[in-house]
Amino acid sequence: MLKVEDTVLVVVDVQEKLARAMCDKEAIAENTVKLVKGAKILEVPVVWTEQNPQGLGSTLPQVSELLTDTKPVTKLSFSCCGEPAFMNELEALKRKQILICGIEAHVCVYQTAADLVCRGYEVQVVTDAVSSRTSDNKAVGLEKSKACGASLTSTETALFELLKVADGDKFKQMLKVVK
Repeated sequence: MLKVEDTVLVVVDVQEKLARAMCDKEAIAENTVKLVKGAKILEVPVVWTEQNPQGLGSTLPQVSELLTDTKPVTKLSFSCCGEPAFMNELEALKRKQILICGIEAHVCVYQTAADLVCRGYEVQVVTDAVSSRTSDNKAVGLEKSKACGASLTSTETALFELLKVADGDKFKQMLKVVK
């Protein structure tokens, strides 16, 4: 089970040019926003990346405007773990559970999940907040992520798992995010 004090949300390459080419692009954007808003409510740190932003553009504005307190990690490797700045940021947080969303499911998300599992992290891939250009490639990415030891979850499952109780101000704020 995810625990607030152990979890980091990793948002992988949710960039304008990439996002336009994804199947289910509206759902990916919407669910990524929900995850980031939920992480903010619960004070879960967010680490976000951009793959070759000169070629693929910036992170979707509706996501980046929620992350003004941090900067994206720029990378060229498919796996986020191939970028030392990403690993430095992640290791500095001293948390062992990774909630991962982004694009593309069969490339950067899968390779990051596999590398994180190999490094001893507990990884959950948010199935309704990842995508690929084709649904077949998304399915392959999810299957390979699961086969390497990552768990699959959904946006609402992850947020309510972190929340734990249907009570208090954070619960009320979370209801506004998921509805």
